[in-house]
Amino acid sequence: MISIVFMGTPAFSAPILRMLHEQGYDIKAVVTQPDRPVGRKRVLTPPPVKAEAVALGLPVIQPEKLRGSAELQQIIDLQADLVVTAAFGQILPKALLDTPRLGCINVHASLLPKYRGGAPIHQAIIDGEKETGVTIMYMAEKLDAGDIIAQQAIAIEADDHTGAMFDKLSIVGRDLLQATLPSIIAGTNERIVQDETQVTFASNISREQERIDWSKTATEVYNQVRGLHPWPTAYTTLDGATIKIWWAQPATTSGTPGEVVAIHKDYFEIAATEGSVAVYDLQPSGKKRMSAEDYLNGVGAKLQIGDRFE
Repeated sequence: MISIVFMGTPAFSAPILRMLHEQGYDIKAVVTQPDRPVGRKRVLTPPPVKAEAVALGLPVIQPEKLRGSAELQQIIDLQADLVVTAAFGQILPKALLDTPRLGCINVHASLLPKYRGGAPIHQAIIDGEKETGVTIMYMAEKLDAGDIIAQQAIAIEADDHTGAMFDKLSIVGRDLLQATLPSIIAGTNERIVQDETQVTFASNISREQERIDWSKTATEVYNQVRGLHPWPTAYTTLDGATIKIWWAQPATTSGTPGEVVAIHKDYFEIAATEGSVAVYDLQPSGKKRMSAEDYLNGVGAKLQIGDRFE
């Protein structure tokens, strides 16, 4: 029986772990990030992969930082045939990369060599890409630079957002890995060197990337909003106060970028370059998330045409 150490953290990874367990692989351990405080009450919460591992009765290892840790040696000592990672969130040290006899493989949510890094789904949507996909790849010391084993592309629909694409790509990654593993185990799989001239990067989203620039086109702002939905969420400011924009759609009313150009019963429009953005779902500073209709009937009741978002 092939033994595996599985490494992953978010909900994207959980169906992949479940598949490996259901297929009868000997999962020696599940390695994931430590529990973190979540929400306003800062409740200590396990990552989704830990919850899945516990439900499956699998041992869990949670290093704060893998490199140089006691947990690293513990993982190496398991002498697994294969390490499988899927959105683990840490770079694997060479000592671990060199240990499994079948290597270390990664389920990466982009069509490499495009979008190496920690936020490939977010960045693909922000950039207005029409398709993305999953790559099964060998891991190397350089970030997401290993040889490609298999890929599968899927469309990014006009109304897709990051949360929806995470769910879709998780299933694509699960099924592609299941189909690819037999050839990896048999040593008959493809091994395609990445074309370094085609490399692009998708680093973890910064706070600056979350801020809406109203001088962009309405389509670009819409792509930013959906690329950051439902996390970490795009934001703007009005009179110095932060307002998160949870959902919006491109519209056609023209005006000065950042200016309120229309107010309707259940949404309002903010001008961008080449059109406007209709805001439907938002969260004022210090308040809960709410519909634009509730905002306009409450804390935003004084909003007027001509007001400027910064």
